Amino acid sequence: MTLPMPTLDHVVVNVHDRMDEAQVLYGRLGFTLTPRGYHSLGSVNHLAIFGTDYLELIGAPAGGGGRRDILGWPVGLNGLVWGTEDSAAAAAALAAAGVEASPPNEFTRPVELPGGPRDAVFRTVRLPNETTAAGRLYFCHHLTRDLVWRDEWRRHANGTVGVLESVIAAEEPARLAGLFARMFGAAAVRPVAGGSRLTVGLSRFDVVDPRELTARFGAAAAPALGRREWMAALVLRTQGVDMAEAALRAGGIVVAARTADRVLVGSEQTMGVTLAFVG
Repeated sequence: MTLPMPTLDHVVVNVHDRMDEAQVLYGRLGFTLTPRGYHSLGSVNHLAIFGTDYLELIGAPAGGGGRRDILGWPVGLNGLVWGTEDSAAAAAALAAAGVEASPPNEFTRPVELPGGPRDAVFRTVRLPNETTAAGRLYFCHHLTRDLVWRDEWRRHANGTVGVLESVIAAEEPARLAGLFARMFGAAAVRPVAGGSRLTVGLSRFDVVDPRELTARFGAAAAPALGRREWMAALVLRTQGVDMAEAALRAGGIVVAARTADRVLVGSEQTMGVTLAFVG
């Protein structure tokens, strides 16, 4: 059985119980955030919606309760989520490929609209947390896409229009590369300097060794924090690097490096993930 044609759905930054701080910080980084959401699972979130994907800030409610499992992961980039229009078929295809994953699990999040609240509905198929210390890998099936991709949330001062690349650092890149080949087919994975690249839809997912991570991002790279594998960086498409840099500086964000086609922000200013804005 072939995995239904996936795309990148979203990437997830874990902010623990510091959502108020994260909301302010990502506003300073130039993102327009959705109003705070409250999942039926017990987590809270804000989204930065792009053209066909988005960045999610996820956390546990301050003061206890809800999804305390979030606190078991380090603050930082914690989830890579592929989209599917058929969660049951995705689960079946993963099982046929010998990749352990959960059955589809449905949950909701109220969305406040001018005409009154509605529930956004999702079904997820998750690989076990033990799959990689880097973070969570799963698929998301949106049953109410119109409640997520709304034009008023897609315009960002930093000009971001999509996620071009997610970078995982690994002491043994071949392990995750092999998993991705089983999940998506060997043709979707190819060698790159220091590791391998998975291409899915308009986005790519690089698994590279720590030396290559440093070569790409220098001192701005997210640290290992004792892990052998960690989600380290996001490369974001923007309408222009000048626009991105202007928004960052307006927000009081220190730019780690600027070239003709890239603006780089270090992980110490983003709650744990290196951000590269490219034109």
